[in-house]
Amino acid sequence: MTVTPALSVVMSVYNGVRSLRDTMDSVLSQEGVDLEFIVVNDGSTDATGEILAEYASRDGRINVLSQENQGLTCALIAGCAQARGKYIARQDCGDVSLPGRFARQRDILDAKPAVLLVSCATRVVGPSDEELYTVVQLSEELEEGLRQLTVQKVRGPSHHASTMFRRPAYEQVGGYRAAFPVAQDLDLWMRVSELGRCFAMPEVLYQAKLAPNSISATRRHEQIRAAHSILACAAARRAGKSEAEHLTRWQSELAELRARVGSCRRRSSHSEHARFYYFIACILRRNRPDRSRFYYWKSIGSWVLYAPAWVGLARLMMSR
Repeated sequence: MTVTPALSVVMSVYNGVRSLRDTMDSVLSQEGVDLEFIVVNDGSTDATGEILAEYASRDGRINVLSQENQGLTCALIAGCAQARGKYIARQDCGDVSLPGRFARQRDILDAKPAVLLVSCATRVVGPSDEELYTVVQLSEELEEGLRQLTVQKVRGPSHHASTMFRRPAYEQVGGYRAAFPVAQDLDLWMRVSELGRCFAMPEVLYQAKLAPNSISATRRHEQIRAAHSILACAAARRAGKSEAEHLTRWQSELAELRARVGSCRRRSSHSEHARFYYFIACILRRNRPDRSRFYYWKSIGSWVLYAPAWVGLARLMMSR
């Protein structure tokens, strides 16, 4: 007889061979919760598939779905469609769920029927696991943040993959939407928050690693434009109006954005990487000057004409 798990953990991975084992181990070593681990291999061309097959052969809780590369949103739609648990938790490859995360979040949902989504605090680390900062929220801050309708004020959970939510609520609001290949989490959280309560745990139970090829690092402009459209849709829903016009406008805008990005992809990649490493260097400047210097040089190596990195490096050297 097949036993239905209480929790479905859903993760998408594309060419994640460097960090996949650490992520898998962090999920599979969780104690005190009955789970299935749904991993969508989103068209990986490295050894990701072989690693997933190895794990699946020795742990029956793992369900690997393979598809051609379609991006994070479509992968999450596919993964969540296979979920059997009454709760769904997110996980990103490269990150780790810290001990006790899933049991603690499940306990909140079990004890508070009005809560549809629970997040935890997130520790953010750099490419070489340098501790950068921690994002901690209270429930009041999360719910107030999701009530906002401007990009400047809206705030979601500490991290997309710090969340666990009720599967019936996910399905009732329509789940992730393919219309949003980026900022798909904000779109989902806004709709869930309109249905019921969201809860933020102050405990640090998730660790996220910043990477130069992440969506936030390489598609920031697209994320911001998507957020504007998501908030316009939310405003329409909350006013009892149709969001169809805003979705149609966003599809046209997305096509234009993709066309512009495609025409200057190589230059954009260099500048985005330079900005990413500069950001890391600035965070580490005070407490880790040695690592800060390393990332200033990484920024310059990505794009030698990136002036802020030269200025930051000069100031760092003069301060010593």
